[in-house]
Amino acid sequence: MKKILLVEDDTSLRENVAELLELSGFKVCSASNGKIAVDKAIKEQPDLVLCDIMMPEMDGYEVLEQLSSIETTRYIPFIFVSAKTEKQDVRRGMNLGADDYLTKPFEEEELLSAIQCRLEKAKEMGAALAEYPKTTSEEQEIRSLNELKNFFDDHGQIFSFKKDETIYSKGDHSNMVYLILKGVVKSCGLDEEGKELITSVYSEDDFLGFTSLTDHLPYQEYALAMEEVELAGISKEKVKGILEDNKSVSLELMDVITGDLANIKNQLLQMAYSSVRKKTAQTLLMFSRAINKDKQEPLKISRSDLAGVAGIATESLIRTLSDFKHEGLITIENRSIMVLDKQALQSVN
Repeated sequence: MKKILLVEDDTSLRENVAELLELSGFKVCSASNGKIAVDKAIKEQPDLVLCDIMMPEMDGYEVLEQLSSIETTRYIPFIFVSAKTEKQDVRRGMNLGADDYLTKPFEEEELLSAIQCRLEKAKEMGAALAEYPKTTSEEQEIRSLNELKNFFDDHGQIFSFKKDETIYSKGDHSNMVYLILKGVVKSCGLDEEGKELITSVYSEDDFLGFTSLTDHLPYQEYALAMEEVELAGISKEKVKGILEDNKSVSLELMDVITGDLANIKNQLLQMAYSSVRKKTAQTLLMFSRAINKDKQEPLKISRSDLAGVAGIATESLIRTLSDFKHEGLITIENRSIMVLDKQALQSVN
């Protein structure tokens, strides 16, 4: 029977929710304020914390910060339940590492669904963490970025995604770092009109999902599989431990991340100032480098994805591809694009 710590200063509401949870098959321990909640969480080790925000002694934000700083409670799923509905309140809660945020009043099904979802995710995370030993003997043997990738390959939890399937969404709590074993992934954001903007493209042997290893920051973008994708995931805590013990690996990884940031800056400059021909040419080269590496193979990429990276209308991209084909820079067959002359594309203005 799963145990839930219910933190609520309103006696009537606390008793009603506790009764609902007990009738749904959960064991409930209750706390009327944040200070009591922290003590009970440490002592009871619940499977999930359901917590109000505005409370005496210690508010819900402080409860989450306290529990996140303690080794034995930092991985307990945490759901805020509050009448505070302002966007900044919700965002603050998620930035602190909350797994979900429900606003009062809520429906019974909504509450139970959120709890079940978080318990399932915690189960998956627990299985992943259980595979990793607590000792640092393995980490001490990691002396290079390639050895770190081998560690992901050998010890990571394997995740598979079909084409167009979401890998993670904006606002999700980031618990893992991934290495792409197979396939291509795009990370995206949305503009004010809801138009998708592809910010990065990742392929085999690239890392994915890096956020802060010290702060509880959610993902600031979402990631989608562009084809069948296989990932190896390792918890952020495990990666942090490896990097702390192996400074040379940290420096190599920093170089990789710095290179990614430089590429994103170049992409933004290209979108802002380059001609449509230049944007299209650079986008083709970027996809060719990311997906084909050193292989000479056709690019099987949708026109909308190419246009999303280039920052131009799909119709403009299609016209430019037709021009490149007539100029002998590319060939197009069955909607696949073969880059024939990378040097010439590089010099397109």
